[in-house]
Amino acid sequence: MESSSKINPGTDIPEDLRARIAKLSPAKRALLELKLKESAGVSAEAAIPRQPKDTVCPLSFSQERLWFLDQFEAGTPVYNQARAMRLTGRLSLEFLKRALDEVVARHEALRTTVVPNDGNPIQKVNEGAPELTIVDLSDLGAAERRAEAEHLLIEKTRRPFDLSRDFMLRAVLIRLHIEEHILLLVTHHIATDAWSSGILWHELTEIYRALVCGERPRLRDLPIQYRDYAVWQRNILTGERLKAQLAYWSRKLANCPVLELPTDRPRPAVQTFAGAYRARTLPPDVCEELRGLSRRRGGTLFMTLLAALQVLLSRYSGQEEIAVGSPIAGRNRPEVEGLIGFFVNTLVLRADLSKNPTFSEFLGRVRETALDAYAHQDVPFEKIVEELRVERNLGYSPLFQVMFAHQNVPREPVDMPGLTLEPVMVDHGTAKFDLTLFTIEDRVGLKMIMEYNRDLFDADTIERMLEHFETLLRDIARDPEQRLSRLNLLTEREKRELAAERNATRTDHPAERCVHELFEAQARREPGRVAVSFGEEEASYGELEGRSNQVARYLRKVGVGPGVLVGVFMERSVEMVVGLLGILKAGGAYVPLDPSYPKDRLRFMIEDAGVGVLLTQERLVESLPARAARVVRVDAEWERIGRESRELEAVGVSADQLAYVIYTSGSTGKPKGVEVTHGSVVNFLSSMRREPGLCERDVLVAVTTLSFDIAGLELFLPLTVGARVVLVSREVASDGMRLAEAMAGAGGTVMQATPATWQMLLEAGWQGSKDLKIFCGGEALSGGLAGKLLERCSSLWNLYGPTETTIWSAVHKIDSAAGAIPIGGPIDNTQIYILDRYLNLVPVGVPGELYIG
Repeated sequence: MESSSKINPGTDIPEDLRARIAKLSPAKRALLELKLKESAGVSAEAAIPRQPKDTVCPLSFSQERLWFLDQFEAGTPVYNQARAMRLTGRLSLEFLKRALDEVVARHEALRTTVVPNDGNPIQKVNEGAPELTIVDLSDLGAAERRAEAEHLLIEKTRRPFDLSRDFMLRAVLIRLHIEEHILLLVTHHIATDAWSSGILWHELTEIYRALVCGERPRLRDLPIQYRDYAVWQRNILTGERLKAQLAYWSRKLANCPVLELPTDRPRPAVQTFAGAYRARTLPPDVCEELRGLSRRRGGTLFMTLLAALQVLLSRYSGQEEIAVGSPIAGRNRPEVEGLIGFFVNTLVLRADLSKNPTFSEFLGRVRETALDAYAHQDVPFEKIVEELRVERNLGYSPLFQVMFAHQNVPREPVDMPGLTLEPVMVDHGTAKFDLTLFTIEDRVGLKMIMEYNRDLFDADTIERMLEHFETLLRDIARDPEQRLSRLNLLTEREKRELAAERNATRTDHPAERCVHELFEAQARREPGRVAVSFGEEEASYGELEGRSNQVARYLRKVGVGPGVLVGVFMERSVEMVVGLLGILKAGGAYVPLDPSYPKDRLRFMIEDAGVGVLLTQERLVESLPARAARVVRVDAEWERIGRESRELEAVGVSADQLAYVIYTSGSTGKPKGVEVTHGSVVNFLSSMRREPGLCERDVLVAVTTLSFDIAGLELFLPLTVGARVVLVSREVASDGMRLAEAMAGAGGTVMQATPATWQMLLEAGWQGSKDLKIFCGGEALSGGLAGKLLERCSSLWNLYGPTETTIWSAVHKIDSAAGAIPIGGPIDNTQIYILDRYLNLVPVGVPGELYIG
């Protein structure tokens, strides 16, 4: 947290100072108000009393929680804290050891263990000091020395503490050269916090300096020890004071939502703490702009950064309530300012981003929340969790999943006579939360370090998130009056990639042709080739062409032409394919009517579409609902149809005219008819011919009812490339064993089906074929099913698309079943965008709504 000078709100303010305060600008008066609220806990209470040496002292509230967590998962390094320095120059090993011993002697917390007493944990202060472990690597080669030093830093940092036996300080000195060492100090959080780390290094270097110079250390006597504070805290946080503060937090955090960030892997059932970090630096000029904005709005840079982080998390999660944890020093008593111990408390700062305010307006909300939280900072986080009776979920930390810590006060310079000191980054390898953002102000700008749980996130994801945070901060600095929805997350490079490069699908195709014209070209090329078969019946391309021309001429005589909708109420058969081509050749558009549908649904579709002519088979006529349309029985009327010429009759159908109208299932409301033009179908077929690919040598086994739009691929794709279609009946398609036999008998090389159908085949014992190309779509494909299919085919493709955009809009070749199965990229001449509720492009990995053009 940001630190500030302490102001006692109880102190009388002289009249001349009151007059000066009255002349301050609103922003400066607000900052003074902030200082007063931040120091609300500093009062005229009696000093913290020293406890007699033999007093049994309990743990502080915060210590008690860490001890409980340690009991729950003993041996975890999650709460280890480490800081390392490279010491270059002549080091006195004797003085370093004496300085360490003196620091430990001054601060009981570093030599306190936790032991049971009548079933309760208490503090036990021990004598002595920890050993300084010295590891000499100076005999190794340079590369080996660096590698071994890095290994040692990691190993010593991550070695757990035994809270019942160990000193809470581990000191390791790695000798790289006679004049080069690395000093690593590791503590446990139960005894120290970030503020304590500064005290530890300051006192260590000051005592070392004094020993070298033969002086007394310039250190103040400590009025109390940490155990005195723990007793005082438990005594003071009672009664009305505790009740009032708890009441505030109960109101503020009631029904606090869990932050559901998109993750790269499923969340484990039990929270893990495997961590890593990534860093990025915001330039000084942007940082200064944000400081100026903070001052103008009567807040601090911490508040502005917190607000920006909550905007980022909201855009990533789609949630409008975001709770973020933030540490506060907790040292609002003068006795504890120079004491090593665990004083830090965690404030939960909950933000409301609803109604899409401007950033300036939202910053005002965040400011008020922070000020109120500072005024109620005394209650330990553990007490709040207990009071709220938060339902425990082992996969999440309670109340918040993201922590934010900001440091704006430079650490006191660390100096040792005769030595140059340089910080060394230490990889703790742990993460207490899903994410923790650390921001540090220094001369080069604002350093942003994101610690993340690597069981949830990949490093690339965090790199992008930090880049988005920087982009967001730059846009806020440029114009804080923008609505939250208009603030940029994406860089210009990402926008180009997502909007243009990933949608660079423009491809030449026969845009002026119609579906039946593509078929006719194949029929002219190889009329004797088998086009379609059903059971024992089959028809060549030439036969299919001649018969469909006859149907077209007959339909023209009964009123079918451009714009006329023709219902198709037929079982799968060669006749059905003849009828479909005939309708298209006559200039009409077909409307599939599944014979298995209830009569009420069929009646609705016929009336809603305005079907003028209805194509059917004699055996199905009685199943039709009451009708006004002209009925054509393809089989019963074939004697008359067969008298028509088998030659092509040019009708003048254009690509922008309808090829079919297909009704959705109505699972989310009333079924609706979707109009699809020849141009859309031709573009689709041209794209599918290229990828996943189909050629004249293929045999496609067609299993889908005509009322499911994906039947358009099964029928028209093979017929427009010169391949063969093998139709199977509804009864065969719904029986795994019979379907497997049909596939084998047909010698199929391509089959398209839903995951449910493929699962049915597997359960029937289907072993697949290394010559089979599988198209899978219509439902989500699981990784488990994909893995089994990959073992049984030549290639596996996942296809996706809503009916409204013509069958499939995205295609993806599956090479591995690991992780979620993507739907793939857009097909030819198609664009796919993933947008948020305000129609902004969302970053890679962030959920949104799919828009297809």
